Amino acid sequence: MNALHVVFKVGEAEYVLAASDVLQMETFSRATEVPGAASYVAGLVQLRGQVIPVVDLRARFGLPPIARTLDARVLVVRDGDRVVGLLADSAREVINLDTETFQKPPGAIGTQSAGFVSAVAQAGTRLVMQIDFQKVIGQDGIPKERKDGAET
Repeated sequence: MNALHVVFKVGEAEYVLAASDVLQMETFSRATEVPGAASYVAGLVQLRGQVIPVVDLRARFGLPPIARTLDARVLVVRDGDRVVGLLADSAREVINLDTETFQKPPGAIGTQSAGFVSAVAQAGTRLVMQIDFQKVIGQDGIPKERKDGAET
């Protein structure tokens, strides 16, 4: 079965998320730092009236920081009641991938990537990696919003 996927870059690697999970993509200018937050949390941003936490994927993946360019994007992703921004170096492409072509990453890659990569697929001549959103956002490091708007 074919499905649309958003392609984004972090470092030299290309990753994908199902387009159905991505609410929007926004240009990144800055985030408000939150004291005591996990080191990979860039901070909070307000997008279209909603305040959301942003995970810096470079920091999360153990890559060195870089000066952000105009290409930097926040992918706003919903997972159940949770809405989180993922800060990528760039994101400008949506592609159609056959979901049956996704394969588990080789054992060494799965271990070395701390479980962040859940599958890999061939997209033309490129290899793209599907991230495990739950693992990337680190359930313990990102507050969950309650129905009353407060965070837990």
